[in-house]
Amino acid sequence: MAIDIGYLAASFGGGVLGACLGGLPAFILTGFVVMVGVAASFFGGPEAANIINGVAFGPVLGPYVAFAGGVAAVTYASSRGFEVAGKDIGTPLAQLNNPSVLFVGGIFGVIGYLLVTLWNTLGLKTDTGGLTVAISAIIARAVFYQEGPFGTLTEEAKAKGGLFAVTEGHCWLPWQSDWGQVALIGVGFGLAAGLVGIVTGQPVLAFGISAASLVFLRFAPGFPVTHHITLPAATAALATGSVWMGGLFGLLGAILGEVAARCFFNYGKNHIDPPAVSLVITNTIIQLLL
Repeated sequence: MAIDIGYLAASFGGGVLGACLGGLPAFILTGFVVMVGVAASFFGGPEAANIINGVAFGPVLGPYVAFAGGVAAVTYASSRGFEVAGKDIGTPLAQLNNPSVLFVGGIFGVIGYLLVTLWNTLGLKTDTGGLTVAISAIIARAVFYQEGPFGTLTEEAKAKGGLFAVTEGHCWLPWQSDWGQVALIGVGFGLAAGLVGIVTGQPVLAFGISAASLVFLRFAPGFPVTHHITLPAATAALATGSVWMGGLFGLLGAILGEVAARCFFNYGKNHIDPPAVSLVITNTIIQLLL
């Protein structure tokens, strides 16, 4: 497993960045940089690939570094009694004025880089970044909260059927949790993303748009989260030349996102990212079958 010392050092910086900004703002920046990289690619030159692979998905803003660092940092901060919730991935943690919080972000940025390097060395046919985001959050939950990946069920949840029960205060996206709503969002955004992938030849552009659009979530509660829908949709559509495959994989990504939320997010004390889990599954299917 070849480790680039410069990239390793930058991943510590990316983790600190994610902690300072908060996981969600850092991820939104990832989306904007992806769009910049795609725009640059239409003019040719290797710099475009460097923008996408080296910055947006690299050790600076790669979600497995910056977003994961932000998630781990807020998990740590919450477990130590700081005035921030364990699932609050939107608050910039620099405001806590505590270097230990930022240091945790940096350490988990390094962990993210090492894990992705390992998965790529092993040649795993999956979304190695998404896999790392999920595993990093599970590690943070176990270390700082001594809680398992499925969280702790409330008595109300037990009475309503267990892990898959959605109860007050235990829901990832209340406006995106009803199965009919989930399915229609999945198909709709999947079809749109599929066309974006086909006409541009870029499977990551729709993902970048979805990620960047989450800036509106800060100002408009109820805004849909769709990057786990649009990435597999665009990738599958581009691989097959069929917009209908975009709709199919958009539907699959949406459903898996809500399943992941009910399994890992709803009853846990920190943020285990449902889209990351969804992307691992859909990307694996795409790489193995398409």
